[in-house]
Amino acid sequence: MQNLDDQTVCVQGGWKPKKGEPRILPIYQSTTFKYDTSDQMADLFDLKADGYFYTRLQNPTNDFVAAKITELEGGVAGMLTSSGQAANFFAIFNICESGDHFVSSSTIYGGTYNLFAVTMKKLGIEVTFVDPNASEEEIGKAFRPNTKAFFGETISNPTCHITDIKKFADIAHKHGVPFIIDNTFATPVLCKPFQYGADIVTHSTTKYLDGHAMTVGGAIIDSGNFDWEAHHDKFPGLTEPDPSYHGLAYSKAFGKKAYIVKATAQLMRDFGSIQSPQNAFLLNMGIETLALRMPKHCENALKVAKFLENHPKVAWVNFAGLESNPEHALAQKQFKGGIPCGVMAFGIKGGREESIKFMDSLKFIAIVTHVADARSCVLHPASHTHRQLSDEQLMEAGIRPDLIRLSVGIENADDIIADIQQAFEQI
Repeated sequence: MQNLDDQTVCVQGGWKPKKGEPRILPIYQSTTFKYDTSDQMADLFDLKADGYFYTRLQNPTNDFVAAKITELEGGVAGMLTSSGQAANFFAIFNICESGDHFVSSSTIYGGTYNLFAVTMKKLGIEVTFVDPNASEEEIGKAFRPNTKAFFGETISNPTCHITDIKKFADIAHKHGVPFIIDNTFATPVLCKPFQYGADIVTHSTTKYLDGHAMTVGGAIIDSGNFDWEAHHDKFPGLTEPDPSYHGLAYSKAFGKKAYIVKATAQLMRDFGSIQSPQNAFLLNMGIETLALRMPKHCENALKVAKFLENHPKVAWVNFAGLESNPEHALAQKQFKGGIPCGVMAFGIKGGREESIKFMDSLKFIAIVTHVADARSCVLHPASHTHRQLSDEQLMEAGIRPDLIRLSVGIENADDIIADIQQAFEQI
């Protein structure tokens, strides 16, 4: 059957048991896999045959879960990583090396900003951050002859701004590079970036995909649409022979799956940042209810956002599900149901100190580093996730001193609002 609904794919995608096999995806809790002959093993190491030989590179449990996410996103190939941070690193490093450059939206998660601006710089890879609201012409000025990718987030963390995916993808393609987008907050249930021209999607599966704050993980999904051979000289790592695999050229040997095969055969081989099979199993259980959970997150978030928008102690709210939001029309176009997710940003009159006092007064809405799971939670980015950034960098990333990131869970919406109201009464 083709074109199954997301609800069906969330439950039935990936693992397709055959006669006599387990109905539920098994945990392949093994470091290694047996073969009958030396030649069989040699063919695996030469990428001449499909199969598994060591879980540091690949594991069947992981691959079946990656296949489910790939199906949800509408891609051709995918892989799981040990974290969302590892996914974003692999996504860039798979096509960039020392001396290369890439462009990124400035409004991205603080950890990713630091990864790009500090750590990857140590590897000789330079990034230029751009204002996502700038014109195509202005953003285009950031591209160079050695630029290899353009990166953004579907919904920026923690500012909750919406990326115009088609605009970013068109800019990337005009300069002959792929557009890589982190789709963590939206999930493929609410937004499918490939439909708007994105080439590669990353996820922190730790968030909504898992949904229960039980497992850390990441994923990379390739659309298969970017033509590496058409830009042969720009991406020699994919189009030229790889000496570590006897001169195999990925784009020629694996076609549309070249990008993921290279990321697995090279990066996972050398870095070993694989998600554990146990975590992949738990992730799969979370994805089974994803299509049921996301509408509830969105429904609750809209109710909470409307309450905040009309509260006298609230200075501002940024949630594109609100009709008053300047990005509302874009949200209507890009997200199923017109609501981007269950996460929003807002500020309290009185600034940083009042925002912190408000958060400390909450009862069951917890102050945690995490975001986007079944439980409602808050964070003050300037004090927590983005505290490594300078004041100038905070402003560039759109982080106001009073900004509170609120992740609305799937509890009763009236109870969530009541907890917020009683906290307001304490300030």
